[in-house]
Amino acid sequence: MTETATARRSRLTPEREAELYAAVLDLLREVGYDAVTMDAVAARTRSSKATLYRQWGGKAELVAKAIRHSKPGSVSDIDTGSLRGDFHAFVTREDDCGMEQNAALMRGLAMAAHTNPDLLRAFKELLVEPELAEFQRILQRAVDRGEVRADNPAMGYVVHMLLGAFATRALIDGMPPTQAFLTSYIDAVVLPALGVPTT
Repeated sequence: MTETATARRSRLTPEREAELYAAVLDLLREVGYDAVTMDAVAARTRSSKATLYRQWGGKAELVAKAIRHSKPGSVSDIDTGSLRGDFHAFVTREDDCGMEQNAALMRGLAMAAHTNPDLLRAFKELLVEPELAEFQRILQRAVDRGEVRADNPAMGYVVHMLLGAFATRALIDGMPPTQAFLTSYIDAVVLPALGVPTT
């Protein structure tokens, strides 16, 4: 990206950017991804559509970045000294109310991504791949500490396990994911699969 393009894309203050992301998430919860338009975002945020396109390129990138911005910090910043502690700290970054709201939002976006290649691409580039890299750093620290064998076959499925528990709680149990449920799941499923003691 040229210096001119970078300057054009960085005019918004962090506060204004956060305000725009919050408005996007509100719209997504109200009407769903397909019904959200850049016109609606511009009207809600009292900004020009040209500014939105200049800053984010399109709806898919704007939505993915809004989701990324709403996450409570980087996963790899968590370092409690043990893998169990790291996973438990990860679960408790968000309270049960926020988790329930985000689970519902992510279910809707996952459905939309199946029929929208731009959204799927933005999710992979801006959410999935960075999150996988962050979890890999946590797992590598556990390997370096001698908690997990590097050749453990479950290493490649940790994010699948965690996302599966988060995403399917409502489908299987008719209940939202909670800190207690996810903590219990980590101790009963994820850590044993990795050969990590839970006591």
